[in-house]
Amino acid sequence: MAHGKDSKEKVVFVGDSRVKKGKGFVIPPDYTAYPGKSEAFIPNFLLKEWMVGVVVLVGFLVLTIAEPAPLGFPANPSATIIPMPDWYFLFLYEYLKLPYASGDYVALGVVGVTGVAFMALLLAPFLDTGKERRFYRRPITSALMLLSLAAIVFLTNSAWTHYTNELEATNQIPETEQRVIDAEAKRAKGLPTSNAIVTKEIAIVDKEDKAMESFVMAGCISCHATDLKGNAGPSLRGVGDTYDEAAILSIIKEGQGRMSPMYDSAIAAGLTDQDVNELAAWLAKQKAE
Repeated sequence: MAHGKDSKEKVVFVGDSRVKKGKGFVIPPDYTAYPGKSEAFIPNFLLKEWMVGVVVLVGFLVLTIAEPAPLGFPANPSATIIPMPDWYFLFLYEYLKLPYASGDYVALGVVGVTGVAFMALLLAPFLDTGKERRFYRRPITSALMLLSLAAIVFLTNSAWTHYTNELEATNQIPETEQRVIDAEAKRAKGLPTSNAIVTKEIAIVDKEDKAMESFVMAGCISCHATDLKGNAGPSLRGVGDTYDEAAILSIIKEGQGRMSPMYDSAIAAGLTDQDVNELAAWLAKQKAE
């Protein structure tokens, strides 16, 4: 600010108080020229994390499509085997067998020890507030991490060792291996490798018959579906093995069980008595053989 008429006097502008400060978006400063400095969370850091997340997600989806999850053997509740969880639960499986985590001390094992572990995990950020990133300069968090990893490795190894020793002592073969052996033996003999009951699908007899159009026009597909496999109502494939033409015509006119009579609605849909009779005759031909 000038106080005289001297042209060499330094002029310092302090701003005009009449100009209001804008409330628009403030562009965050660029810290690329200052190594070690931070950057704005929004949008710089958030955009980078979002892009990394998208790449990881796409990679994960590609892996799941390229390599579908393998399906194991169906459960066999009658099998006399030594139960074992998946490998990533082995440490918990072994932990629950410890003397002070089961039996009379199950409350201590389930609530006490796990509660201490979770509390330590929750309090770790508050106990270690230093800015140092090197793990050997962060003794509390590093010690908790190493202790957890050591416990998981030890318990997993103990569970697997105990399991293999039990197999040897009882002269058993793991169920997965035994099922593979049995399946190969059946395959060599030409027998089916599955115990599932295989039923032959009953085909539609004379699918090109014009009675199929009457079946659709009468609204029968709402309950029995266009493929006659049944929807809200029972399947009509093989219905001829149970009912003859007269019985089916009687059901159409009088109904049966929860099925209401369909004759009037069929006539209202444009069918004639001859069409209804032909429909009953066609349904009577629907037999398994």
